[in-house]
Amino acid sequence: MGLRETKKQQTRTAIADAALPLFLEHGFDQVTVAEVARHAGVSTNTVFNYFPTKEDLFFDRHAEVEGHLATLVRDRAPSACPVVTIRDDLLTALRHEDPALGLHADTPRFWQVIHDSAALRAREREISERAEAALATALAEHPPNISTGWNQNNHSMFRLLAGAIAGTHRAALRELQQCILSGEQPTNARDSVATAAVQALNLLCSGLHPDADQASQELRLPQ
Repeated sequence: MGLRETKKQQTRTAIADAALPLFLEHGFDQVTVAEVARHAGVSTNTVFNYFPTKEDLFFDRHAEVEGHLATLVRDRAPSACPVVTIRDDLLTALRHEDPALGLHADTPRFWQVIHDSAALRAREREISERAEAALATALAEHPPNISTGWNQNNHSMFRLLAGAIAGTHRAALRELQQCILSGEQPTNARDSVATAAVQALNLLCSGLHPDADQASQELRLPQ
């Protein structure tokens, strides 16, 4: 990355870093872009150059989130099941208490801000829809290895499969969120959601590979 791009990335990060504490303290709808610009030490136009909408300021990593599942599918080994790949990535994130999963103390406030804003809830749905569409494309380009009953030219099937996988993944994260917001200890929430997520994703995997060795689907919970 050249100097110009490095400076642009630094500016973008500085703006996002200035915005989030304001949103967490006051709520998304109560904070203006002008206030974010003032705290970041830039002009309002500069903010909009990097973030076309205020929602983009809050979900500043949306591109990464939208492409995550698709990237996992594209980068997996040719013989690997896409469901197992996504399942294992989720378990790894849970084991390592990835901050994006909400296992840190300040994350419930982030979720609450989303819950309190119709605009953010709508943008969250859009991000989920784009992630699912990207996953469908990745599955069509890198389909699972299935011996019978699979028509690789049936793009509707890829979209339906992506909906099942992405929906299960999304539901697992939502369940983790709800458990923690209800006051459950994060480690207990993590372990219970990990168990449920593996069971659900294994069912999807079994549907794709009914003769697969179940030993490969053993659950290893975080310690």
